[in-house]
Amino acid sequence: MSSTILFTSPPPIPTRKRPSPAPPPSLSPSPAPADKLALLIDKAKSTKQLREIHAIILRLNFQQHPILTFKLQRSYSSHGRLDYSVSLFSQTQNPNVFMWTSIIYTHAFHGLHQEALTFYAEMLNHDVQPNAFTFSSILKSCPLQFGKILHSHAVKYGFDSDSYVRTTLLDVYARGGDLISACLLFDSMPEKNLVSLTAMITCYTKQGKIDDARILFDQMDERDVVCWNVMIDGYTQHGKPNEALVLFRQMLAAKVKPNEVTVLSVLSACGQLGALESGRWLHSYIENNGVPVNLHVGTALIDMYSKCGSLGDAHLVFDKIKDKDIVAWNSMLVGYSVNGFGREAINLFYDMCSLGFRPTDITFIGILSACGYAGLINEGREFFNSMQDRYGIEPKIEHYGCMVNLLGRAGHLKEAYELVKNMQTVKPDSVLWGTLLGACRLHGDNALGEEIAAFIVSQNLENSGTYILLSNIYAAEGNWDGVTKVRTLMKDSGVLKEPGCSSIEINSKVHEFLAGDLKHPKRKEIYMMLSEINGWLKACNYTPQTEIVLHDIGEREKERLLEVHSEKLAIAFGLISTQPKTTIKIVKNLRVCLDCHEVTKVISKVTGRKIVVRDRNRFHHFVNGTCSCGDYW
Repeated sequence: MSSTILFTSPPPIPTRKRPSPAPPPSLSPSPAPADKLALLIDKAKSTKQLREIHAIILRLNFQQHPILTFKLQRSYSSHGRLDYSVSLFSQTQNPNVFMWTSIIYTHAFHGLHQEALTFYAEMLNHDVQPNAFTFSSILKSCPLQFGKILHSHAVKYGFDSDSYVRTTLLDVYARGGDLISACLLFDSMPEKNLVSLTAMITCYTKQGKIDDARILFDQMDERDVVCWNVMIDGYTQHGKPNEALVLFRQMLAAKVKPNEVTVLSVLSACGQLGALESGRWLHSYIENNGVPVNLHVGTALIDMYSKCGSLGDAHLVFDKIKDKDIVAWNSMLVGYSVNGFGREAINLFYDMCSLGFRPTDITFIGILSACGYAGLINEGREFFNSMQDRYGIEPKIEHYGCMVNLLGRAGHLKEAYELVKNMQTVKPDSVLWGTLLGACRLHGDNALGEEIAAFIVSQNLENSGTYILLSNIYAAEGNWDGVTKVRTLMKDSGVLKEPGCSSIEINSKVHEFLAGDLKHPKRKEIYMMLSEINGWLKACNYTPQTEIVLHDIGEREKERLLEVHSEKLAIAFGLISTQPKTTIKIVKNLRVCLDCHEVTKVISKVTGRKIVVRDRNRFHHFVNGTCSCGDYW
């Protein structure tokens, strides 16, 4: 059990300075008209103005002037006219290293790596030797394969010790995931600057070595917003949202102003935790501190609110986004889906199509999931078939997974089994087989479940979920020898069962609970509340669902195990920590069990509170004794 403080107040920022290509040195003083033209090029605000200046340059016969050509070439590129820049370069007689470097930098900056490499090769063919900035330019966003070749060139031409070249090489290895080469290069650097340290932290986070990244981060004397972003995003991407939010709070305390990249990572962390209060705080911060709510931020807000079970807020953001793209539509559609509003998701799908948007594979994952959560079998079949027939989209493993989930939940086990066996374009994976196995467990088809489990193990596709489902199938039929055999196999294979964990956010603190947890500072009050809840259940003649406790123990022991499930502890803590009628929001890392589902319905009716539970698969909105899932999950 843990508690995490998330936010305080915020503020300003030092900016990172990067080198920019320097113009070639002039061998002799430029005439006055050339100086004026160079100044006009620097001040030009549009392509039209640049073309007018270009015309004057041609009339004055300055088309081979090195500084003017260099500046004009670079300015065309910065105004998005790469074609003009290339045309100008092709007309330049005997371009020097600065001209070559500029055209290489231009293409690398726009992500055109292959074209940049082609110009680099042509430069060498013209017997023009690269300089340090040539290497730092071409290595920008360069793929690892070519980066290694360019590293050898840097050594050959004697620029491998240049600090900028070394830093860009380190960035290449970091982005390419070559941790060994990155470490060797980093360790050989006599001086580590902000950029090289950030590149090394990036490498660690990409490889999942978050602790190593944090050690390096904590050792830094100077940190800019880019460095903070890398570390925060590392936590977010590797399932440590609590740590991401704590670090974000430290960033604000250090008076480093967040930017768009920061808020995208932190919104993702809030969504993972279901931390609605923190998400709303960040939304307010975005609006009050000049962070533009563009498509990326707007879509991230929709995703965060949807994952926090606040569809009303998600739709408000969605409605405010101007010029929505397919990603924004998909985000809203998926929001309806995970919250169990299948019909609303379908209506949104048709609204989207009527406005001329063409569905993507992500759209169909959302709509098929929505049909699965709502039990819309026929609609799901129609959407699945329309993917290829109407939209020319080849179903991927995720779409087959949605269909197996849809059919399996509805009890169409044989149809789901046939769908998996007849997959041709993609090969079923362990997740797909596990979904089918879970459906067998849900509907008590133990014979088919055992057959599928045996196949999964024979194909080396098993994971912890496979063993647990098979163990549950044996336990449900009272085959305790089978249970013992599976658990022994798990132990011998080093497979561990993921413990159930529920979290709740109270006053911008996230509190986590495990089953039977006794570590919380308010454990005494929590268990007193649990005792009161048990009184409500007895008054309502509730019978504990002890059949779901798959252990060979007595009924009373089973009841005691059910009473201290993690979501019940989280709800009890929510009841003692919030005002009456306040909505309680819980996040569970596993599928909510039948007993907790039924108990939560009773609690919502007795207390008059809305209780929102997000489990591994979907949302459950409990109001006045009923659940939004309609007991279909």
